[in-house]
Amino acid sequence: MVSPDSDGLEPVLAALSTMKANVDRSQKSQAHEYLEKFQKSPEAWTKTHSLLSSPDTIAEAKLFAATTLKGKITYDLDQLPRESLPSLRDSILALLVSFREGPRPVRTQLCVCLANLAIQLLEWKNVLGQVGSTLGSSAGDCILEFLKVLPEEVTEGRKINLSEDELTVRTKELLEDNASQVLGLLNQYANSSAAAASNPRLFECISSWLREIPAADVVNSSLFDAIVNGISNDACFDAAVDCMCIILRDTREVDEYMEVIQIIYPRILSLRPRIAELASARDLDAYKGITRIFAEAGEAWVVMIARLPTEFRALVESILECCGRDQDRDAIALTFLFWYELKQLITLDKYQDARMQLGDIFGKLLDVMIKHLEYPTPDSANEADLFDGDREQEEKFREFRHQMGDVLKDCCDVTSVVECLSKAFNLIKRWVSTYGSQATSTSVPHWQELEAPLFSLRAMGGMVSPEESVILHQVIPLIVQIPEHEKLRFQAIMALGRYTDWTAQHPEFLQPQLQFVIAGFGHSSKEVVKAAALAFKFFGTDCRKLLEGSVTELHSFYESVLDDLPPDSQEEITEGVACIISVQALDKVYSTFKMYCDPVIKRMMSCANQARTAQDDGPRLAVAGYIQLLTVFVQNIQPYVSPQEENPAVKYCQEILPVLSAIAENFTNSTPILERVCRCWRYMVLSYRTAILPLLPTLAQQLASGFENSRQGCFLWATDSVLREFAIGAEYVDASTSQAIYNFFEQQALAFLRIMNDLPAEDLPDVIEDFFRLLIDALIYYHQQLLLSPVCQHILSAAISALTLQQEPPLIAALHFLRDLLSYGTEHPNSSNFDRQDSGQALRNSPQLQQAVKQMIVSQGETLVQRVMTGMMFSFPRDCIQDASGVLLSLFEILPQQSAVWVKGTIDMLPPGSIRAGETDRLMNAVGMKVDAGNLRKVRVLLQDFTTSYRRRNVAPREGLGRLEATRFRFNG
Repeated sequence: MVSPDSDGLEPVLAALSTMKANVDRSQKSQAHEYLEKFQKSPEAWTKTHSLLSSPDTIAEAKLFAATTLKGKITYDLDQLPRESLPSLRDSILALLVSFREGPRPVRTQLCVCLANLAIQLLEWKNVLGQVGSTLGSSAGDCILEFLKVLPEEVTEGRKINLSEDELTVRTKELLEDNASQVLGLLNQYANSSAAAASNPRLFECISSWLREIPAADVVNSSLFDAIVNGISNDACFDAAVDCMCIILRDTREVDEYMEVIQIIYPRILSLRPRIAELASARDLDAYKGITRIFAEAGEAWVVMIARLPTEFRALVESILECCGRDQDRDAIALTFLFWYELKQLITLDKYQDARMQLGDIFGKLLDVMIKHLEYPTPDSANEADLFDGDREQEEKFREFRHQMGDVLKDCCDVTSVVECLSKAFNLIKRWVSTYGSQATSTSVPHWQELEAPLFSLRAMGGMVSPEESVILHQVIPLIVQIPEHEKLRFQAIMALGRYTDWTAQHPEFLQPQLQFVIAGFGHSSKEVVKAAALAFKFFGTDCRKLLEGSVTELHSFYESVLDDLPPDSQEEITEGVACIISVQALDKVYSTFKMYCDPVIKRMMSCANQARTAQDDGPRLAVAGYIQLLTVFVQNIQPYVSPQEENPAVKYCQEILPVLSAIAENFTNSTPILERVCRCWRYMVLSYRTAILPLLPTLAQQLASGFENSRQGCFLWATDSVLREFAIGAEYVDASTSQAIYNFFEQQALAFLRIMNDLPAEDLPDVIEDFFRLLIDALIYYHQQLLLSPVCQHILSAAISALTLQQEPPLIAALHFLRDLLSYGTEHPNSSNFDRQDSGQALRNSPQLQQAVKQMIVSQGETLVQRVMTGMMFSFPRDCIQDASGVLLSLFEILPQQSAVWVKGTIDMLPPGSIRAGETDRLMNAVGMKVDAGNLRKVRVLLQDFTTSYRRRNVAPREGLGRLEATRFRFNG
């Protein structure tokens, strides 16, 4: 260890020791906080050098020091006088000399330090020459590592404190001007010895510089031989594969790289024997590497394959071989994109010849894929555990099967649906003829060979036309007769569910399938029961017309199975019967609706009575589940009724509205119940639109009282649907109704403001999100009334207050609202408009609205700028930054000069010492120039870059933000 009093390093070393010690969390938190402050302090410059220079410093401390030094050079270089930077460079070079043999993590960080300093030290022109001469010819790995990181760091130059113009010039000096020199150095190094030619660092360096060095130059040099040879060398295999794949990607512009491809292609084909070799060796990682090369070549040259299918057939066959020999199914997914892109091209009329010549390969691919779809045969005789306890492998297999389903569809596109269905059908027939007679109720031999083609039939279902007349009329009768086995029954039911649109065109096949599916509800396997519910939904959806006369019989079935199903399956079977009800004659809709839903309501009320005294959440969740079933009925039963007639579905909704209202009033603390009630009300509005008008006064009253009593955002979510459906100008809605809806909205807004006055924003994230999403629609449909209303000032204050949150959803909603609101202060709003009068023209804001928005900005713009910039510098999640900078852009578009003043005022309020000398002046001068030039979008970029740089260099002070600290929202209305 370094001596305790050496340069005052004891606290740093103690904190590092604490971080890796087995101590409580509070001690680690204090140590982390200390180290974080140390890394940003000026004294870190000298202390990191002391730690790195001392031979007694432990490895962890040296790595911390090197990492800290990297951060200092990247973000805090302004802490040093400009004239001291050459000395800093020399000291880093000296450290690199001492660490050139390792340890590698420290050496890597020092190389990054030197690269970042080279970017910023503009007067340092001979970078490569000085680094090479200082480190010497014996430091091969160290020089290669520096050469590797230099392009990476330059490419990430946005984090460096240089102007765009300076960064562009420096990039040219460091990379473009040195590309040929680096290529020569790498060639010279590769030819120096066999060990050098197989050094993984060499290939990593080539990969990095391929950003600048044309792939053609590498291919035409001796380096390409080294790369190809490296693929056969275990020591450098991974690095060589990465390098080859980058070269292949660089040749995607096939017309430009034709000569290069002619050199690469035979070298790639020469690797084909490695496929069988690595498959036999069961070297999984290496097999993935070789597969990746062939797949990358296929993707890069897919246009050439389509143009010259004969010449490139060997490559396609090689990729097929990679798929066929992949016993562990780990590498095959790397080829999926290639098969998709090739299919996309050769199914075009332009490449019909390629389709004819490569069609047989896609046929073989289908055979390979179906074989890979088979479940494994377990080592033990335990059929219940096919993966011998490896749950991760089982999950990977499930995911992989569904990915392969997309490849099966590609095969259908290239060959034909009939041919692909025939292959699956023939496999089923072969199993039946070979093993069918041996199957019993307790044993099904080699069931995997039957289940895989069933899965493939299911996967290809979306490709089959309802008019298909060759295969399905043979395969459907076979499917409904498969032997009893859990996985076979599951797959058969799922497959039948994919062909319900075909069944709708062939009614003679309906009843056997429906009976097979309904029998699945009595199966002992939960998975089979779930499959049956899902398939029944599809039969009800697609075959509703055929089942119209069975609605009464199906009611008995529905009642008999409903209580035994899990919630998702309850919804699926409910959707199936609801679709059948939807095609009943108009005079039967009400009675059928009532027949199905009254028992559901009875169950719901029974559970509601239990929930009042229950200690657990079970009965309340059951109530919510039954309300969800009612919603499914409402969503799907939408009879067409003229505006002059009574809607029978609305008639039934009128009966259940008081029941749902009573549930909402009695369970104001149950979020699941309230959310389901509001969802049901929302779909009543969305499904029946203006026909719901007779229920509207009661519904609005319930939404208002429910929100006030429960303070749940779901009531605002439901309010939004009412606002949109009955907006000004909506069909069959008179002006008085629309005005009443706006008054209702304003009542909800006032209730929200009172709630936000009572509680801090941190306690209301979900409500805030729902409120501002409601406001976004209110601006679209009622901007004239809202922007001129006194309540709008208070809403703006609430939005500003919401920006103190750190959760992304409410922040995004508030920022979107602010951007939309501010757009009404410009000539054109953000909101789209489908106005009948000015169709095809951008909506223009009236001078009155623009002035109203400007007045709000004048009174609250300063606070808004403070909150937005504070969020960007300290607390906003990454995905909020674009919208936050969009708010600043809108402010500059409306009041450019005043907004610049507010920005400077905000920066002046930042904690002392967190801004570099002269940084504020440079920023504001640049902002002023862009404002004067009318280039306001550049202002947005400047502010975003400034806040991003500030955030990287600083953390929010634990003692608070001082003058930038937010105040609580207050409302007295």
